[in-house]
Amino acid sequence: MKKSRYSDEQIVRILREADKTPIAEVAKRHGVSEQSIYGWRKRFGEMGTDEVKNLKALEQENARLKKLLAERDLEIEVMKEISRKKW
Repeated sequence: MKKSRYSDEQIVRILREADKTPIAEVAKRHGVSEQSIYGWRKRFGEMGTDEVKNLKALEQENARLKKLLAERDLEIEVMKEISRKKW
């Protein structure tokens, strides 16, 4: 996935600015397309910067837990394979 030029917190600040002024003006000022702003609005909606930080932390925790689960499942499969073999 391509890394964004703006952090999630910066995107939320731009969206709040776009709520107050015309989107075309905000897009031109920040050097992004209007479509980007609409896409960001779809993704972040009415979130605040602190909510975005919490979301990012939850996504990192979720990724860590998924990795742990995958490792555990792999260990279980290995143990099943070992128990199937006749020594």
